Amino acid sequence: HPARVAARASQTAASGKRKDEWLAVFADGACVEDPVGPSGFDPEGKGHTGRDAIAAFYDMTIANTDKLEFLIDDVLVCGDECVNIGTIRTTMAGNIIDAEGVFVYRVDGDGKIVSLRAFWEMDRAMKTVRPAA
Repeated sequence: HPARVAARASQTAASGKRKDEWLAVFADGACVEDPVGPSGFDPEGKGHTGRDAIAAFYDMTIANTDKLEFLIDDVLVCGDECVNIGTIRTTMAGNIIDAEGVFVYRVDGDGKIVSLRAFWEMDRAMKTVRPAA
């Protein structure tokens, strides 16, 4: 399914810290909401729309990690979307943080991501902070 392929491509590029490859999976005008709603990454909660804004989001988040792992338990596909259910494990500054959530990818007719919406709770993730081995 095109959404499943795009989601995997996004996750592979992000975990490999390959910014250009990650940006290439997005359509022009795409929007990333990670997490959905207001957060320290997006105070207004409007998402990061367009390639420049998505690149800035990458620089603020993914680029600052030592390791990023997508531990996906299940994937459901419907229409032009897929939902990944699982955990994003981030290692940075000597700590590991697990963000359990639901990650929704919607693609266009060319299989490019037009919307990435990540539903996870910052407070809940911060409760998982532990030293990296």
